[in-house]
Amino acid sequence: MTGAPPAIEAVDVSRTYQLDGVSVEALRGVSLVVQPGDYVALVGPSGSGKSTLMHLLGGLDRPTGGRLVIGGRDVNALAPPEMATLRNETIGFVFQAFHLLPRTSAVENVALPLVYRGVPARQRRERAAAMLGRVGLGHRLDHRPNQMSGGEQQRVAIARALVTEPTVLLADEPTGNLDSVTGTAVLELLEQLNVESGVALVMVTHDQEVAARAQRRITMRDGVVVADSDTKHDRPPSVDHGRPATLVAAPSAEPRSASGSGPGHPSGGSGGAAGATGRLPREVDPGRPEVERPGGAA
Repeated sequence: MTGAPPAIEAVDVSRTYQLDGVSVEALRGVSLVVQPGDYVALVGPSGSGKSTLMHLLGGLDRPTGGRLVIGGRDVNALAPPEMATLRNETIGFVFQAFHLLPRTSAVENVALPLVYRGVPARQRRERAAAMLGRVGLGHRLDHRPNQMSGGEQQRVAIARALVTEPTVLLADEPTGNLDSVTGTAVLELLEQLNVESGVALVMVTHDQEVAARAQRRITMRDGVVVADSDTKHDRPPSVDHGRPATLVAAPSAEPRSASGSGPGHPSGGSGGAAGATGRLPREVDPGRPEVERPGGAA
C-alpha cells in the first residue's frame, strides 16, 4: 500500500458536547492517520473518548475543531447528503449488537447498503450472496436472524459491512456478545479480510487479548491519544492466509435460541438499518453519545 493516500486523516481534531448547559470536551486535539490495510485496535478506559473518535472516523459525527479527511474529502466541507454518500462508499460498520433487520433474510440484510447506491435488485442479490459465501454463509442466504446463532449473525453483519467494498471497516466491540470460541472465529475472519481485501480494520475494544492481535494499538485517555504504537508482531498462527476464495470461520460453540443469539446474547433484530446507512443505532443520540457521557461506559 506504499504511496497510497491515507484512508482517514485527523489533524488536531476536537469534539465538545453541550450536556445540560455544560461543555464537555470528549476529544481534545487528536491527530492520527489510518492507512489502507492498517489493522488498528483503539483502546482506553471508560470516558477516554475512543467511541467519540470512532463516530468521527466513520463520518457519524463532525469535529468541533481541527481537520478530518475521510476518503480524501474534508468532512467539514460536506453537506449531509454528501456525508451519507461518503459513508456508504468508504466506511463499513460492524456493531456489537449486530443490528440486523429481524424479519429479513441474510441475503437481503447484506444487500441493504446497495439499495442506497441504486444497484438493481438482481445485482444486489448476486453481490450479497457472493459476500455471504466469502464469510462461509453461502448456505444460509434465506435464513432470518432468529434462525442463526450469534456468531452467524455477526458474520452476516460483516458481510453487509463489506458488500460495498469500503476502504475502512470500523468494528465496535465486534466480539462483545459472543462466547470466546465464536469470538475468536470472528476475529480471524476480520483479520483475513483485512489481509486479502486490503480494507483497513479499526476496532474499538475493552478486551486486551483482542487488542493484542492488532498490528497497531492506539491508546486514549481523557480525550487525547496517549500512545500510538506498532506492535510489529506476526498475525496469530490460527489465521490461514492461503484461503483466497471462501473465508470459513470456526464452527460456533453457542446453541441457537429462539432469538437466534445464544444464551445471554441480545437479538440481532434491533436497529437493522444502522449498518447499512451508517446511521447511529436508535439508542444513541448523536448529540449525546451514550458511551461518552460523564460516567458512561465508553
